[in-house]
Formats: sequence, C-alpha cells, structure tokens
Amino acid sequence: MIKYTSTRGTISPMGFDEAVLQGFAADGGLFVPEIIPTITTKQLQQWSTLNYTSLAYEILSLFIPPQIIPSEKLKVLIAESFSGFEHPALMPLISPGDNPHFHIMELFHGPTLSFKDIAMGFLIRTMDYLLQKRDQHINLILATTGDTGPAAANASAGRKTLDCWPLFPAGMISAQQERQMTTLKEENIHPIAVNHCLDGGDDLDIVVAKMFSDNKRRKNLKLSSVNSINWCRVMVQAVHYAYGYFRACKNVGDPVVFSVPSGAFGNLCAGDLARKMGIPISTFICANNQNQTLHTTFSTGLFKKRDLIQTVSSAIDIVVPYNFWRFLFFNTNFDSAKISEMMKTFQDKGEVQLDPEMYESVRNGFKSLAISDEETLSTIKETFEKYDYLLDPHGAVAVAAAQKLQPNLDSDVPIVCLATAHPAKFPAITRKALGNQHEMPQQAVHRTLESAKTLPEKKSSCNLENLEFYLSQRIKESLNS
Repeated sequence: MIKYTSTRGTISPMGFDEAVLQGFAADGGLFVPEIIPTITTKQLQQWSTLNYTSLAYEILSLFIPPQIIPSEKLKVLIAESFSGFEHPALMPLISPGDNPHFHIMELFHGPTLSFKDIAMGFLIRTMDYLLQKRDQHINLILATTGDTGPAAANASAGRKTLDCWPLFPAGMISAQQERQMTTLKEENIHPIAVNHCLDGGDDLDIVVAKMFSDNKRRKNLKLSSVNSINWCRVMVQAVHYAYGYFRACKNVGDPVVFSVPSGAFGNLCAGDLARKMGIPISTFICANNQNQTLHTTFSTGLFKKRDLIQTVSSAIDIVVPYNFWRFLFFNTNFDSAKISEMMKTFQDKGEVQLDPEMYESVRNGFKSLAISDEETLSTIKETFEKYDYLLDPHGAVAVAAAQKLQPNLDSDVPIVCLATAHPAKFPAITRKALGNQHEMPQQAVHRTLESAKTLPEKKSSCNLENLEFYLSQRIKESLNS
C-alpha cells in the first residue's frame, strides 16, 4: 500500500485518506507518494483503447488502496465526477489546421468550463465520501486566479460535509469567472473578494499557507484545501496526459510532445508524473506568459520570485509556482532534506539557485518559452481567421509556444497543446484579439455564463492585510452557527 509523506520529510507517512483530507502537510511541505507506481509495456497496450473513465480507474487505483476506497466505489466516484461533462469524449483531441501532427486537447467541457473540473469533481466527491464515513466536517479554503475557485465551489455546492471559502484577487479575474462563484445560492459556498493583492493569487497563497502552518488553528477551524497543493489534484490530472498520449500516438511507444500553459505548475507536475509512471512522452513545453518564473528556471537554473505582471492570460499570472517543489522532489530522487533546505532559502531570500546536477535533471525532457500578450492575442486572431477555431488566452499561450519551438522538434512527432478554458470565459480578451472587424463568434458564448448574468450575487470582501483575521472569524462564526 502506497503511503504519503511530505516534500520536507518531517512527518510520519500516512494513508491516502489522511493526505487528501489534510491538503497541506503539517510541516509546511506538500504531500507526495513514497513511491511512483510503474506502468508496464503490457499495460500500456491494454489501456490504449480505453475510454477516459476506464483509464482513470486503472491509473487512480494504483494510488488509492481498496481498503480506503473499495474498487466499485472508486468506479462510481469517477463516473459521477465526469457525468456533467458536455462532450461525449470528455476531453476531445482535435486538429484545427492542416498539420496532422498538431493537435489541441480541449480540457474545458466540464461544469465550469475549465480543466480544473477534471480533478476537482473527483477530489470533492472523494473528500465527501471519506468525511461521511468519519462523520466529520471541514472548511476548504483556497486561492484562485480564476478557474480553481469556480470548479471547487461548483463541486462543493450543497454538500453537508464541507464549507467552501474561495478567495480571489478583486478585479484580477474575469466577471464571468467571478459570477461562477458568486451566483451559487447554496449556503455552504462563501466567495471572498480580496483587495490590494499586488501579486494576485500569490498574495492569497501566502495567507492560506500561513493559516495552515498554525496547527492549532488549523485543527480548531477544521481547515483543508483543494488547490493543486492537494495531492489528489495532481494525481487525477496525470490521467489526461495518458489519454491524450494514446489518442495522439500512431503506435504505443512512439514519442509525443505536450505544450502546457503553466502557472502554479500543477498541470505540468501531473504530466511529469505520468511520464515517470511510464507514459512515453518525449518532451514537455512549459509555456509561460510574461510572468516567467518557470521559463527563467528552466533556462538558467535560478528559481526566483519576481513582481507580478497582469496579463491577458490571467489564470497563469503566478510568480511562485508552488507545485515546482513537488517536481523538484521527484527529480532529486525524493531528497526531502535537500528540498526542505531549498524551500527555506526561497522563503528567506525569494530565490534559490539549482545546483548543476539538479538543473540537468529538471531540464531533461523539458523546453520552455515565455509568450507576450501581443503574441497571445495574435495567436488567437490568426488561429480563428485561418481555421475558424477560437482559443482561450491560456490555450493560445500553449499554441504560440509550440509553434515557435516546432522547428526545433522532429516534424513527425505529434504535438498536443492543452486548451485549459472555454473562450467564453474571456469575452473582453476575445474582442481585443479579433478587433472591430469581427463580430463575436458563437464559440465565444456559452449558455451557462449567459444565464449567470441575471442571477443575484452573494459574496463578501476584505483587504489583504485583514484577510487572515477576517477569514478566521468568518469560519468561527460558521462553526458556531
């Protein structure tokens, strides 16, 4: 049975259920499995024709022992998690251009129109199942830069085992994303708009991490989180890399490239996990916007926090990609002492230099690029005008990076670009990209977002400097009510 420990290495190994329900490790690290299970060549062949939910069961059952979630219950949780997706293929792979090796994988057909739904639905249902077994209740606090909050709020709505407190930087996400949280009528959803977030969601992450580091307060307030700090999110996202690989490759074992719009590095960390398990992905393209912490790290070995730049691809406006610590842990042969020391250095100085051996390890199989707003907008326009296909600004970052790096890749190797959100969530960006000569295309509209425009909103607000106290008091009041 796989046990879970921390990237800092100072807690006792625990089961999947404890790691999921706690979210953050008590020592300030991130939960990681003690071993990464291996997929055999025979399994790859057998799984290559499975539909998404069947493939998800095969992969997730490697991490979740039946003593914690029985096999039949796990199948039910997976099926329920994807029952609300609009596309029959759940995550279709399409080729809008004339290059048969260039694909876009649409990850946005879930209830809140973003790739966050892929793992969030399963995570919340799993938490709910485990909490019901224990007759317990928790408070989920999470920071969002636009898509995590709606996905968590939607999946949590109406569940008696938990209350959901999505925090978002006021004025820094789209109105459509905000209303996906604030128009939910269920009493267990508590969206909070936070003012004065100069570093956007990164400012909120600091407050959340501080609250979790106080173990007494954490227990008293019954705190947990479903940001991609939660191991379950990363684990579930590994599945769509396997699914995309099987759909893109001509023969199982052939190389495939994935281009991924990257912010907190959770999605790419999941891709790296899939590759370490045995999915034959040859190269990952880490596609940053102008907040290029990751591109700088892959290019120079310097992991450094910089001031946040607000861009048109706001969901990846992140300058402290916290899942990078998991990635480093996996790429240093699970050296928790080294990672703990690096995390402390980064916390104290705002930067850490990877040593030569580590730098070579993390660069293996990775390319990176930073895409400007101008390149993002022009990619949206050119793709629409050439192929009548509308990208969201984050998918456009992935496509732009892949197009720029394609001359450096084997022309016969398939490239899969991840489109992580529906373009209807970003109408202002679409208008800016297409210009006045275009009417807004039908692809820029979605019925759920249109209906949300007329619904009443429910939210509160506070300033960043008061958030820790305000959130603690609100949760105390809810526990006593």
